[in-house]
Order: sequence, then structure tokens, then C-alpha cells
Amino acid sequence: MELAVARRIRLVVGVFRIRAMGRHATRSCLVWLFLNLVVSVSADPPATQVGPAKGALVVVGGGRLTGTRIVERFIELAGGATARIALVPTAGTARSYSTSWPVWRMFRDAGATNLVILHTRDRREADSESFVAPLMTVKGVWFGGGRQWRLVDSYLDTRTERAFRAVLERGGVIGGSSAGATIQGEYLVRGARESNRIMMAPDYEEGFGYLKRCAIDQHLIARKREDDLVDVVRTHPELLGIGIDEGTAIVVRGDRFEVIGKSKVAIYDPLRPKPDSGSMYYFLDSGERFDLRSRVRLAATGHVKEGAPDE
Repeated sequence: MELAVARRIRLVVGVFRIRAMGRHATRSCLVWLFLNLVVSVSADPPATQVGPAKGALVVVGGGRLTGTRIVERFIELAGGATARIALVPTAGTARSYSTSWPVWRMFRDAGATNLVILHTRDRREADSESFVAPLMTVKGVWFGGGRQWRLVDSYLDTRTERAFRAVLERGGVIGGSSAGATIQGEYLVRGARESNRIMMAPDYEEGFGYLKRCAIDQHLIARKREDDLVDVVRTHPELLGIGIDEGTAIVVRGDRFEVIGKSKVAIYDPLRPKPDSGSMYYFLDSGERFDLRSRVRLAATGHVKEGAPDE
């Protein structure tokens, strides 16, 4: 960034010098100006288009996470064992939560020592400064499982939701499992109050949008949901569908993610069906990487893998 600023300063100075020369400006001066303009424009990296510009996401497909090191990876991204982390259980059914909540114990067992539970079902409370205050100092936010609509009803378009996003803008990490994974997409699936089998619910189609133009499903293979996102991306072809199996996560930095855990992630791209079968989805294994902007599988080096997405 400092180098880019220095180039721009040099460019501005050069412009004034050439103006001062007027008609006596040489062709070489003009060439110098053009080349510096090109370098200046290309010096800054392109803005992210899908993932967060700062910080990281850990999006988990639900199930038992013991032995997967997913929670440990989240804690590392938050800054380590002493980093302050907010646990949000609101997708669950209980009226209140304490340190007996299994997710609290899971984080403690993984080494986290500075935890706070943040929970309300009152939108007025979620819009209050006092409720949001703990989020001002956290390095990570984790959404527990349950039903997505409870997170929407409590936090969407409130001061609390804005404070969640601010954690990313400070370079922190947001994660979540099951419902806590799906809420991170811009398009919300399984949001209906009536049933979690309804993929597209008119009153509950907006998630928190940390992954733009994406719809996220969970428990993919364990609950035989492999085909459930197909109709969603056919109805909304601008969306990228991401289905994550249990015990598995994607770790997102900018416009790229890595699959971690013990199972698979499915990619649903109506703009790039598999050439051999026309199928709307294909699988990524643990350790594989994906570019969300170009929608292609990456090789271990970070370059586009030849033959992707089909291999």
C-alpha cells in the first residue's frame, strides 16, 4: 500500500512538471507519464467480490467436530487461546444459555480461555448499545446450530448485526456450524419457520451476507441433501451454491477458501455444469482449495487446476 501511494505521488508531481513544460514536453515525458499511470492503476490488488475484504470465515457443515481441528483453526484465526470470542446460541431453542452449553465446553476443550455468550430474542435489546458492547472487543464470533430463522428474527438489520460485520472489518473471524453456517451466505436456504425442508422461503431468504451471491447448505451427505441446492441455483442462477458435509468446513480468506475436516464440500454452479454429465454440482475433498470469484478449483499452488471444475 505504501508503495502504491508513493507511485501516485510521483505521478502527480510528474503531471505538474509536464504541464509546466507545455508544448516543449517531449515524447519521452509523455511515455513516462503513461507507463507510470499503468503501474499505479495495477499496483493495488483488486477488491474482493465474494468473500470478506478483511478477516476470515469458518463455515462448518454441522455434526461432531471432535478430532477435526476445525475449532482449533477458528481459535488460531481469532488470535489464539486468550483471544476474546463471542458465542451466539440464538439459533437454538433454549430461552437462556450458560457455561453448560455444549458449544462453550467444546471451545474450552479446544483451548479457548476468554469466552462470552451473547444471546437475545428481543430485537430492541439487539439494537441497544449495552447489548452490543461485548462485541466491540471480540476477535471472533461463532454462531451455534439450530434454525436459521431465529438468527434472522433476532439480529438481521440491527446494531448487533452491524457489530458482527465490524469484527471482520477489524480483521477478526466469524464462524458457525449448521444454521450458523447457512446464515453466513447472502441467500438464506432452509429459513422457513414451518420446516427446515423448505429451501426457499419468501420471508426468510436474506442471510448476513458474509459470502456474497452464495447460498450455503449443511449436513450435506449425512442427511442426503446432495440435490437440495439444485433447484435453488436454477431459480437464482446468479448464486453459487456451497454444500458442506458434517465434520467439514471451508476457511475463507478474501475470495478463496480451503476445505478442512473429514468429508466433502459440494459446489453448485449453474453457469459451469460438469461437461460430461451436465450435473449441477461436483465435490471438493479436504485439503482442496477454490476460487470464489472465478468459480474454479485451485491446485495446491493456488493456480487454477487444469480441467477444473470437472478434472
